[in-house]
Amino acid sequence: MSGVRTAVALGLVGLALVPALAQRRPRAPTRDESEGGQTPAVFRRFAPAVQKVQVIETRSGAKAVTGSGFAVTPDGHAITNYHVVAKLVHDPDRYRVEAIDQAGRTRAVRVVAVDVVHDLAVLQTGARASQWFTLRPAAIAQGRRLYSLGHPGDLGIAIVEGTYNGRLPHTLYPRIHFTGSLNPGMSGGPTITREGQVVGINVATSGNQQSFLVPVDDAARLLRRALAGGPRPADSLLADVGRQLASYQEDYLRDLLAPPVQTATLGHWRVPTRPADFFNCWGDSDEDPDQPYVIVHHYCSTDDDVFLTGDESTGIIDFQHDLISSDKLNRFQFHALMTRKLRGLSRDWEIAARGDEDFTPYRCRIGNVREREVTAKVVMCARRYKRLPGLYDVVFRLATLGEARAGLLTTLTMSGVSFANAQTIVRRYVGAIGRGP
Repeated sequence: MSGVRTAVALGLVGLALVPALAQRRPRAPTRDESEGGQTPAVFRRFAPAVQKVQVIETRSGAKAVTGSGFAVTPDGHAITNYHVVAKLVHDPDRYRVEAIDQAGRTRAVRVVAVDVVHDLAVLQTGARASQWFTLRPAAIAQGRRLYSLGHPGDLGIAIVEGTYNGRLPHTLYPRIHFTGSLNPGMSGGPTITREGQVVGINVATSGNQQSFLVPVDDAARLLRRALAGGPRPADSLLADVGRQLASYQEDYLRDLLAPPVQTATLGHWRVPTRPADFFNCWGDSDEDPDQPYVIVHHYCSTDDDVFLTGDESTGIIDFQHDLISSDKLNRFQFHALMTRKLRGLSRDWEIAARGDEDFTPYRCRIGNVREREVTAKVVMCARRYKRLPGLYDVVFRLATLGEARAGLLTTLTMSGVSFANAQTIVRRYVGAIGRGP
């Protein structure tokens, strides 16, 4: 993995960074450069404060991850993304981090603080900076021209022009919509105005010039914590990640699916839908002539996730309701169909997830539920995070019973939650399911 995270779907007017130059200040950019507008002047003026960050696998001595960072104090502190240095946080005995400045000098780097939820980290390069960014408030209007700096792959430092399009309106944590082509390797670099105000930190892209930034006030908050807390050993950072994730899920799950719950109608069933503004919901249907039944889908998911390590993300909740109906199956055949789909969850999750160094295997339990007018069979599967105590991934499925021609199959998936919270959410979820009007 290198550079900017690729987002499937993502999701402060705050503090911004302005370079405070310790040495002679370069000339101010002219109103119109002969070529490239303001971009060449912005690049010349601010690129020296941007570094390449790379994570080295110590046994091979080769790069495992590359990204970017930028100096934020004269004493050698720099900001990058958490996902750039996550391998070291999770396995400090196997990885080390280096920073390479514009002159090509390589220095060993310590990770001194992380914010896993906002995807940020503070580095200490161990060398005084000749040029750096300092924090101050900034107000940015939508449509303002911005410039992103970073190190895409091994191509050297690059600058990308784009547009500030404000903060995403419905997210668990703030993100800025940047209309510009961030590229892999630019993660952790700054996106700035032509005057050098850092609006955000490069974090993700979904392609087609649709990119995302972490608002800089989150970075300012983390930097203040890092400077106040003193040096941290690398092997203590993972404990911080666990505490941050535990606090994060407590906050956003506290009122999730608490009554009154917004509902939608599928056939003669009432089902929960969009329980908070940070969920998006979609619908569709499947009618395969080779299958003796029709399925109508209603799907809702958070657009936010928290990068953990490698291909693992957490902090995701989604659920899908499937209304299954048939005029070709008799009562007994339809009951067998619903039972197969329910038990398939237990079989698939137990077989597909055997456990590894980060997770225990999934364990599944099957039972019966009678909730007001709902009679159903349920299956619940869970696995524990080995390195992050108290956190689980949980999958819950419910299938209604006793219907001759139509039934409801609904699946709720949660990642990075406490088991107590998972049980609470499941109870609320089941309580929101009922007969329609």
